[in-house]
Amino acid sequence: MFVDCVEIACFAGNGGDGCCSFRREAHVPRGGPDGGDGGAGGSVIIRADYNLGSLANLVGHHFFRADHGKAGEGSMCTGRSGDDIVILVPPGTLVKDKVHGHVLKDLADGDQIVIAQGGKGGRGNRSYASSTNRTPREFDRGEEGESRAVILELKLIADVGVIGKPNAGKSTLLSRMSRATPEIANYPFTTKYPNLGVVKVGYDHQFVMADIPGLIEGAHAGVGLGHEFLKHVQRTKLFVHLVEPDPDDQTNPIDNYHQIRKELELYDSELTQRPEIICISKAELPDSEAAALLLEESIGQPVMRISAATGQGLPELVKRIVAHLQGKVGEDW
Repeated sequence: MFVDCVEIACFAGNGGDGCCSFRREAHVPRGGPDGGDGGAGGSVIIRADYNLGSLANLVGHHFFRADHGKAGEGSMCTGRSGDDIVILVPPGTLVKDKVHGHVLKDLADGDQIVIAQGGKGGRGNRSYASSTNRTPREFDRGEEGESRAVILELKLIADVGVIGKPNAGKSTLLSRMSRATPEIANYPFTTKYPNLGVVKVGYDHQFVMADIPGLIEGAHAGVGLGHEFLKHVQRTKLFVHLVEPDPDDQTNPIDNYHQIRKELELYDSELTQRPEIICISKAELPDSEAAALLLEESIGQPVMRISAATGQGLPELVKRIVAHLQGKVGEDW
């Protein structure tokens, strides 16, 4: 199950109370104060872990409560501190304050944020002892731990985002180039969520490719699942734009290309500045060559013809992707 947005409430532990105690032993007159400090409350920490790919591990868990600190005791015994709670999320997760809406942290792999700080333990009466106050009876209560409601929103981190209209062959291409196993069927919106795959090139090169589910007209305004899909393209370095040469809905391939570009611009104009490799998919179809020529004339850029079914053009596509990612566009790789 792929989940890219959850809301959770985090409660840190309270600090333990300090202790008011006096040393009392045989043959030890005027033993003096010996009350220990209380332990600190546990904190709630959110940490990014590369081994996770979605927020599905948090489904059904709405409240996270850290342990309270224990009270101090006599004989200068400090109370036990409460254990922290660590919430693991995938890299690329935005941590937002639910009340105010601002971003608290954009977590990369290994990053973490203390979302609710545990309360400090109270001071025991031994801490109040001085040359003028030999028998203090003062002690402190432990501080309350913080609490905060947050929204966790995942935006996938991928080197390459495969975009295009529904049924353009995005999932098939990902399954052919990597070991990912997305659902593939001959109907629109087969893919309900983005899929990630690692494409290995030789022994020392690899890149992460994301299959972004089919976009439609009005996606920038949330039509279909527009916002759910479009947010995942914001972190990609390069687009592979697949255009189907003979769509089942009898739409024009050139119009389909421009429609997707328009949706990207309306959602975030910066996306139109990303490098893009344009491909006519399903090159085994008889109309693919004509569609590629017409698209090249329309946009004034080279258009590749590829086929995930036959493997046509895939080695050249991988070569171009690596060249773009390494900043060697136009050079031999």
